[in-house]
Amino acid sequence: MAAAGAFSGVLLMMGVVMLSSRVYADPDSLQDICVADLTSAVKVNGYPCKSNVTADDFFFSGIANPGDTNNSVGALVPGANVQKVPGLNTLGISLARELDVGFITTANVLIAKSIKKGDIFAFPKGLVHYQKNNGDSPAAVLSAFNSQLPGTQSIAATLFAAAPPVPDNVLAKAFQVGTEEVQQIKSKFAPNQNLRKDRSKPMKSAIPEIVHF
Repeated sequence: MAAAGAFSGVLLMMGVVMLSSRVYADPDSLQDICVADLTSAVKVNGYPCKSNVTADDFFFSGIANPGDTNNSVGALVPGANVQKVPGLNTLGISLARELDVGFITTANVLIAKSIKKGDIFAFPKGLVHYQKNNGDSPAAVLSAFNSQLPGTQSIAATLFAAAPPVPDNVLAKAFQVGTEEVQQIKSKFAPNQNLRKDRSKPMKSAIPEIVHF
């Protein structure tokens, strides 16, 4: 009986692990296509399907156009997500163009690499990561996500431009600096600038950032 109990416990734990491993990605589609009706007032986990489907629902040419990088972080991420390509609805994928690479593990280990044209680099789910163009000319990178509309969170803007603001003494303690230094950093960020992007809005720049799936 003890062995049977232990075995059932293992099965239960395996079931929990299998279930928990599936909550991070978008659910699988139950039909071939479900082109998003972006004008519908119906609220579901994603977008409701529309009936009049065309090839343009699966097409987007915006990735080919240079983005305006004249901003505080020198980057722009024009997302080819479900709001730009309605045909992505329920497919659980999207693409974006951004700039260059490294991520930090939960053990505070930096994994970084210089990449060139044709290279591929993977960012694990949910880890803090960054992209930076180290060249003298504009750079473009294609990124693939396992979500049709991934959200992002810019760490610096989240901490120093939150509204209402994170208390100065909290940030001073966390970064081991004085409150004057915290106020100086806050002065460089406009309130709510580059905060976590709601999944109902297009994704823009985030360096460094956390990507949520």
